[in-house]
Amino acid sequence: METRMRTIVKAVIWNLIGLAVMALVGAFITGSGMAGGAMALINTAIGLSTYVLYERIWTRVQWGRCLG
Repeated sequence: METRMRTIVKAVIWNLIGLAVMALVGAFITGSGMAGGAMALINTAIGLSTYVLYERIWTRVQWGRCLG
């Protein structure tokens, strides 16, 4: 079983990586660091929220777990 805190820490770290990548891609595509940064922040906020929810749902699913 995974704790809520572990789920949140994993989600935050993953989203920081995504934030950096999205900011670079957004800045490259738009030519604007400000627009790229805004796109990255919006994407990260949505992604973090949905990832935490997704992980918490999966903690309740017993399928595929080894019982030992």
